[in-house]
Order: sequence, then C-alpha cells, then structure tokens
Amino acid sequence: MRLRPLILLALILAAGPAAAAPLDLNLGALGSLADGGSLSGRIVQGIVLLTVLSVAPGLLIMVTCFTRIIVVLSLLRSALGLQQSPPNMVLVSLAMFLTFHIMGPVIDSAWQDGLRPLLNEQVTQEQGLERMIEPFRGFMASHVRERDLAAFAAFTAKPKPAGESTEPARDERPVTAESVDLRLLMPAFLLSELRRAFEIGFLLFLPFLVIDMVVAAILMAMGMMMLPPVMIALPFKIIFFVLTDGWFLIAGSLIRSYGV
Repeated sequence: MRLRPLILLALILAAGPAAAAPLDLNLGALGSLADGGSLSGRIVQGIVLLTVLSVAPGLLIMVTCFTRIIVVLSLLRSALGLQQSPPNMVLVSLAMFLTFHIMGPVIDSAWQDGLRPLLNEQVTQEQGLERMIEPFRGFMASHVRERDLAAFAAFTAKPKPAGESTEPARDERPVTAESVDLRLLMPAFLLSELRRAFEIGFLLFLPFLVIDMVVAAILMAMGMMMLPPVMIALPFKIIFFVLTDGWFLIAGSLIRSYGV
C-alpha cells in the first residue's frame, strides 16, 4: 500500500503525453504474424511506453512540490556551512515524505476518480486518464505564477505574418492555468517553484550570515587574523538552529506554504 502513490504518479505521468492515444500492449498470439502492421504498431507503442516510464522520475518532479522542498533543504545545508551532513539520501527522503503529505489529497483524488474506475473498467481509457491528470492540473494551476505562464505562452505563440497587426484580437481569451496545455503549465509551474524556493533560501541565509559577521568581527577585534571565522561560527550556527527547533520550523513552513 505504501507504493501505491508512486505507482499512481508513474502511471499518470507516463500516460499524460499520450492521453489521446490509448496504449494496448496485448501483442496477441505469436502465430498471427501475418498481421505485421498491427504487431509492429503494438511493439512501437511498447517502446514508447518504456521510454516515457524511464523519464517518469523527472516528470514526477515537475508536477509536485518536491522541487521547492529539496531546493530549500539544500540551501539550508549550505547556509549552515555543512557540506555532507545531512547526507543527500536523508534530504531526499525527507523531501519525499513531505511531498507525499502535501500531495496526499491530490493523489487520493486521482486514485478515487481516475485510476480505480479505469482498473474496474467503469470508464474508458481517455476518461480515466483525464480524471487522473485533472487533480494535478488543479494543483499546478493554484501555485503557478501568471507571469511565468504568460511567458511560456508567448514563447510558443506563432509569429504573425509581416504587415499584420501585432495587437491581440478583441475576442482572444487570456491564457489561464485551467485552460492552458500541460506542455506550458508544467515548465511554468517548475519555474514558479524554483523562484519561491530561492526566496525562502534567501531568508534562511540571513540569520546565519549575521552569525558569521559577528564571529568575524570578534576575531578581528581580538587580533586572531589567521583563525578561520567559519570554524568558530559553525558550532554557533548549529546550536542556534537546534535551539530554535529549526527542522520543525522549516518542515512546517514548507507544508503551510501550500495551504495544507
């Protein structure tokens, strides 16, 4: 049961780009090789599916809150002045558990409304895939910046012929996260997450920067020019972070930043 969220997300991300073309991996009996075209098409579909599954972890990062969390945790480790502690595996594991906590309602909605009816053959493949993708679309739409979304929409806009007016038509509808294609929504959401992660990281650096400056000023006043300030400031930064219950504050702030 613990693997159900991972399996669900992998199926959604693998099937998203090909939602309009359902995959049928039933190759049939090997004796029916006379129907070469059908068999070849199914083999190509299988290769495409395996290729999409191989890049599913990267797609998984793009549609969840994992990006913001792991970047903030990495910047926090840099702010503390620690190179290998906590290890990368610990940070990634913490980011994954926080991601599952935040994305829990989205995953449950995709499972209840999309994947379960699809497995029970209550809906068609197109309907099931659309229902699975819709909760993730709503999550990205609620956290993407309109500026990033409009920028990607402008990047993909077709250039107008020479001499034609560049002003938008009066009946042209504005780009919204609810109606935009996933090819635009996913990278725009990723950029928005990176921006917010670096904003949080900047705020995390400030108190530790103050400690570094105070320690460096004290060492200079005492004439200890050859003693590295980082060596003296590191224990003070660690005890400051521990006394303020920093891990709890960071985890709680990341969860509350998504309105959970």
